[in-house]
Amino acid sequence: MKLSNNKYKTQDLISVIIPVYGVEQYIEKCLNSVIRQTYKNLEIIVVDDGTKDKSGEMAESFAKKDKRIKVYHKENGGLSDARNYGIQRAHGEYITCIDSDDYVDIDYIEYMYVTLKEYGTKISFCQHRVLFPSGKIVDNGKGRTEALTSSKCLERILYHDVLDTSAWAKLYHRTLFDSVEYPKGMLFEDIGTTYKLIMQCDSIAIGYETKYNYILRNNSIVTGNFNSKKLDLLTMTDQMANDILDVFPYLKSATLRRRVYARFSTLNQMLDIDTFKKEKEEIIGFIKRNRTEILKDKKAPIRDKAAIILLGVSYQLYRMIWKNYRNRLFNI
Repeated sequence: MKLSNNKYKTQDLISVIIPVYGVEQYIEKCLNSVIRQTYKNLEIIVVDDGTKDKSGEMAESFAKKDKRIKVYHKENGGLSDARNYGIQRAHGEYITCIDSDDYVDIDYIEYMYVTLKEYGTKISFCQHRVLFPSGKIVDNGKGRTEALTSSKCLERILYHDVLDTSAWAKLYHRTLFDSVEYPKGMLFEDIGTTYKLIMQCDSIAIGYETKYNYILRNNSIVTGNFNSKKLDLLTMTDQMANDILDVFPYLKSATLRRRVYARFSTLNQMLDIDTFKKEKEEIIGFIKRNRTEILKDKKAPIRDKAAIILLGVSYQLYRMIWKNYRNRLFNI
């Protein structure tokens, strides 16, 4: 769908929120991909979150060339704080988030805007491709659109059925943020936020074309060395599960699956360390206590069931197979 071929001649102002910290080798590609968008009525808000490299200066140089770019400099407060800061200063009717070490296709915003307008919703999705250090690219784009009820959208997110909780690759009506903020100081902040935005809507417009490029780096939150903050994934996931169950109790199986997945994701980051033994035991115990329910769940992904079976045989076997798979992806 293209603006030139549809009835939406008046383009709403859209605010693009880009938090910046330590990304001087990526920010140029990111900003170039935004300023070249086919959708032109943009307010590009770059939030320098106290970066110590040249990222902030590079953003300022872009702002001198494109009046749509506004650069704010603030003390470091983390990704959530930077996003909130940018959203609070946004004037657009709609908001989209882009991470400064990623980049987007030239029609990223146009595609989501037209999809949202076609279905009359307050949120639209597009798909993303994952670019691994090994050179492997995973792209689940299928090139169609549809509208889903908020509960169906959440169910698919909980099962990782194409849809996910990422803050990016989505377009939001600004009013959805009137009562929702990203949780300051927490990692995996999108898990604790995206579902709250979705639950304010009756339906969500889903576009299945891939428009966002997610660069998975060796030192990212998911792939970097393990520390206690990474346990935030469990806190955020359990909060999401409980809040969804309060409104949609029939999603019990889906929320349990997501809680088990979060334990596996955390466990996978602990395979190379000998510390956090108590936490590791609790994680494995949770998985084993709920293994039967997941194995019986017809909607649970095959990879989940395979992981549960391997872990049931022995932790050592699971650890060996997962590390081998991870090393191939990251060329270790």
